[in-house]
Amino acid sequence: MSETTASAPAGTTATVTAIAIAIAESATPRGRRARIALRGLQIVLALFYAVASALPKLIAHPSAAESFQEIGWGSAGMYAIGVLELAGAVALLIPALQSVAAVALSALMVGAFVVQMTYFDGEYAITPLILILPLALIAWARRGSNAELLRLVRRRA
Repeated sequence: MSETTASAPAGTTATVTAIAIAIAESATPRGRRARIALRGLQIVLALFYAVASALPKLIAHPSAAESFQEIGWGSAGMYAIGVLELAGAVALLIPALQSVAAVALSALMVGAFVVQMTYFDGEYAITPLILILPLALIAWARRGSNAELLRLVRRRA
């Protein structure tokens, strides 16, 4: 994860955390308000990954390019991570893919945490850990979409 991803607007992480807490505290987890809050969380995360994280990598913003040069991945690694983040952002908004996207982005954040600890002395290591929490909530709450995805895959085969 580059410093670009970690240096997103300060309110973004707080907003994501607040929405996750609101969902967790909802009296009816399958109620209308909980579904709306969860969808809102997915939209906020999708915007974060697309605009604040993937876009700087895909346009080769100097801060992103420097970070990837420092870890030795170069522009190919930067573009690859940017594409993965953008794909995850889009998939968070597609009902059949939302749970799988949340798991995939969580795995990407585990990698980002390791990179932050290894190459950047843990300076922004908390950011990927904070992002894993709402992603895990989405993966769990939307786990029913996995059956729908499996049906779609089997029908195509």
